Amino acid sequence: MAHAGDVPIRSAEELVMARRAAQLAAAVLAMIEPHVVPGVSTETLDTLCHDFIVNVQGARPANVGYLGYPKTVLTSVNHVVCHGIPSPHQILKKGDIVNIDVAVEKDGWYGDTSRMFCVGTPSVLAQRLVRTTYEALCAGIREVKPGATLGDVGHAIATVAQREHFSVVREYCGHGIGTVYHDEPQVLHYGRRGQGLQLEAGMVFTIEPMLNAGQRETKELADGWTVVTKDRSLSAQWEHMVAVTDSGYEVLTAWPGGTGAYPAV
Repeated sequence: MAHAGDVPIRSAEELVMARRAAQLAAAVLAMIEPHVVPGVSTETLDTLCHDFIVNVQGARPANVGYLGYPKTVLTSVNHVVCHGIPSPHQILKKGDIVNIDVAVEKDGWYGDTSRMFCVGTPSVLAQRLVRTTYEALCAGIREVKPGATLGDVGHAIATVAQREHFSVVREYCGHGIGTVYHDEPQVLHYGRRGQGLQLEAGMVFTIEPMLNAGQRETKELADGWTVVTKDRSLSAQWEHMVAVTDSGYEVLTAWPGGTGAYPAV
């Protein structure tokens, strides 16, 4: 493994390990999709994900115990921006939107990804927010190539958000990932073209924009984890793990069944 400053540069052999962990994380979200229905508790979804990771994948749920976090996944519903804690008392209902964020560790390598799920048919605004946030993620990913900068990635994401009059959360960002869960670089979801870290083949990081339907300001609740929009507006997030290749990018957490109704990256 080489380094560009503080950022690891992965060899082909290391990318095989990163890709395997990433694909395990993606498989968890594919598994849970049919269970995200009205009447289910976020605790039930968490238990299903935990048991799948441990018993089927033979991997470790990376979030359990991470900085004291008690659960396998993070379930962020409606105005929750990120880090929502699954609970037996939180029952999903028709019209909800929920982000499920999962990380797994296999043989010392981490995979991390999240996606939005719609429970029943959400409001027109909620659907537009979910789709726009996905479009922003894709726009950011498409900027990834050797010689590009993280500012290019952030600018592309913010441009999509601004077009729809949505705001970009600034307190939370993407991150390097590999044998360390949260590593360098920090990947901001806003920025200026040509600024920030210059990308090199072999870098691996997440891109995980959070867009709010209202203002960008957030606040953390008393549980020390759950982050909500200050104005109680809806929030959405998608996350992929990406490697910089010689010619562009590889989405390491590509969905096992394809992107379905969503455009391919």
